[in-house]
Amino acid sequence: MNSSRSLHLHDPVKGPGTVRGLFVLLGLAMFLALQFPSHAIAQTAATANCGTALGGAPTEQAVVSAASSALGNVLVVGSGAYEGCSLYIVSSDAINPLTDGAVPFACSDGANVLGPPCAAALWPALLTKGAPRAGAGVNPKLLGAVTRTDVLTGQSVQQVTYAGLPLYRFTLDDTPGDIQGANLFDSVTSPAGIWYLVEPDRGHPATGQARLVLETAPINGTGPEQTVLAVKMDPGVSDIPPAQNSSFPVYTLSAGTDEGQGNPWGHANDCRGLCSAVPWPPVLTSMFPEAGTGVSPRDLGTIERPDGTRQVTYKGQPLYLFWEDAYIAGVPVTGSPGIHGQGKTTAWGVFNTISPSR
Repeated sequence: MNSSRSLHLHDPVKGPGTVRGLFVLLGLAMFLALQFPSHAIAQTAATANCGTALGGAPTEQAVVSAASSALGNVLVVGSGAYEGCSLYIVSSDAINPLTDGAVPFACSDGANVLGPPCAAALWPALLTKGAPRAGAGVNPKLLGAVTRTDVLTGQSVQQVTYAGLPLYRFTLDDTPGDIQGANLFDSVTSPAGIWYLVEPDRGHPATGQARLVLETAPINGTGPEQTVLAVKMDPGVSDIPPAQNSSFPVYTLSAGTDEGQGNPWGHANDCRGLCSAVPWPPVLTSMFPEAGTGVSPRDLGTIERPDGTRQVTYKGQPLYLFWEDAYIAGVPVTGSPGIHGQGKTTAWGVFNTISPSR
């Protein structure tokens, strides 16, 4: 299946190529939203379903506020019909500012095989008429807006940003407090990325506690199976029960002279910028990670990344995910479990999985 909007990036593994991702999951998610009720965490004065698609250009100034959630304080819509509805960023949207706008945002009005556009229907963009306003608990210095012509076809609109990344609602969130899009490793945005709630202090992903487990999956999706260290993701998707708490392989990066041991940020070859925004997103946590069955808590730790986020480590080595491993369990068109990043040689170094014996 091919999207009519293809993005071309330089992949240091494969050379220039088409970035995969077609919004398939999200289109199906819209269908599922009509079939299964979601579970609210809290109620506020919102008068519209949090997942309602955009009806047109904004008519009023947007307000962004903060509210408590199971993952800590997070950004929510601060006023209007969607007051209290959760707001999200997607990690792969960082490719736009990293390329000075040469590469489009990952969630747009681009056509996809199931029809509903990402930024207008599947992850409705938070639009504003005039500069957005900071509500309670929000840092006004991090609040901004970006002009986009790829949210509502043929129209120029302003989308609210926080710490430079655009804010969205989620089609499966029905009521204020719903967080079904939290930590969703999305295989079908273009390119693939992780959807996060947003903590208000610095605009970092509000991830909650990372949980490391063991996963057995086939190499490259079809080869022999291998048991490797993995991380649980997609915890909140109650409308697609098989997708909740799916696990994804994690990787270490061998770079520099110490083969990735310890703090890598002093080396020339580390995974930042485009590397961490798209193909190799870091495994983030807001507290000390949890060790699942078969994983020793003594082997786990965290390291502070240059942007101030906390990345999970295993025996001192920072851990990463790989975009081609993303899939949504229970939604076959998005793929299936697999280990696609083992031994990848890239411009940043070599990425490898971790066996339980390591």
